[in-house]
Amino acid sequence: MNIDSLLQPYQRFGINLGLERIEQLLADLGNPHHRVPIIHVAGTNGKGSVCAYLSAILTEAGYRVGRYTSPHLVDWTECICLNEQPIAAQELGQILLQIQALIPEDAEDSPTQFEVITAAAWLYFAQQQVDIAVIEVGLGGRLDSTNVCDNPLVSIITSLSREHWQLLGPTLADIAGEKAGILKLNCPAVIGPLPSEAKQVISPRVEQLNCPTVWVEPATELKVPQAQYNFNEKLIPRWASYQGMEYPLPLLGDIQLINSAIAIAALTILQQQGWGITQEAIVTGMTKTSWPGRLQWTSWHNHPILIDGAHNSASAQALRRYVDTFHTPITWVMGILATKDHAEIFQALLKPSDRLYLVPVPDYRSAEPEKLQEIAKDIEPQLTNCRTYPQLELGLQAATSNPLDSQGLIVLCGSLYLIGHFFKTIA
Repeated sequence: MNIDSLLQPYQRFGINLGLERIEQLLADLGNPHHRVPIIHVAGTNGKGSVCAYLSAILTEAGYRVGRYTSPHLVDWTECICLNEQPIAAQELGQILLQIQALIPEDAEDSPTQFEVITAAAWLYFAQQQVDIAVIEVGLGGRLDSTNVCDNPLVSIITSLSREHWQLLGPTLADIAGEKAGILKLNCPAVIGPLPSEAKQVISPRVEQLNCPTVWVEPATELKVPQAQYNFNEKLIPRWASYQGMEYPLPLLGDIQLINSAIAIAALTILQQQGWGITQEAIVTGMTKTSWPGRLQWTSWHNHPILIDGAHNSASAQALRRYVDTFHTPITWVMGILATKDHAEIFQALLKPSDRLYLVPVPDYRSAEPEKLQEIAKDIEPQLTNCRTYPQLELGLQAATSNPLDSQGLIVLCGSLYLIGHFFKTIA
């Protein structure tokens, strides 16, 4: 069944924040969200990694676990998982048809595409009688269509930086107010390190709502002997410790010291609530965690390539810190959406002597490579090379065919949609 064709009619309604449409749609479906205990995860960056950790560990602990994340890289079924396995396309199609039948063709205020797929996730998890679902906020928090549950088991805010300011407000305080909208009366909260401007908004909110709150500090990376690296025949070269709990770190980058600690803090709250989550389940679940498209090594025509979404300044900074550990020349192959802050991303990524090959993001509102080229040259005039290409494949061919580029590190980044296109069409 073609999921794209079922969801495409709702794409024209764009992003339209608000809860009225999703609440009506869920009511028409019998309020499936009322039957699904959830962990609700918001934040600018790190949401996906935290959801991946929690889902893998809770699955390992023996629970029936739903996971809802967005956007997908290749296929819509990735968004809705049960015990780490994507929903079958046929099953998702049947659920979408059921939802579609409830939406009048001439509806003046039709649900958006995101609201339809979110309703599908709630209905699927209720049908599957999950023990718990890990639900990622799509955009913001207060008016996001996932924000329909009054009593989450844990509410998580992973991080906060300036993104989607066109919809959430121009300042960090505005954005923090929107993220804080997922916090609920008397419900536990786990909050990662925040800029002071954001913390000044969220701190009074958790007090007002009487949320028992864990303010998370990064885990500590452990220096362990190589004999401890091999767990269940999977090589995990990094281990970390948070609040006395030691665990492997399968995802790359120093940002995972924060993301993993957030996940552990949430699991500790679940343990206190009576959930059976052993140390063994945590270690094994962490070992099995994967999160494609974020600091992921792959290859293209036998050339090793690092890929990462890096679609805002905070994620770009994390990517730059990671590539700097290799002490080698960097060649960037990049495409960025028109709605992003291009200057901030380039300021975080580019250094003298880097090479930059700019491409469009297919099928989405992409920034023009030529305009990106002007911004990049203005921010970093000492780039060794800065060129544009009409297609991703041509940009990768240029990067991998140049001996100087291929001797260093080639990084494909700038948009998760670009990464998805890579996997879907040319990987």
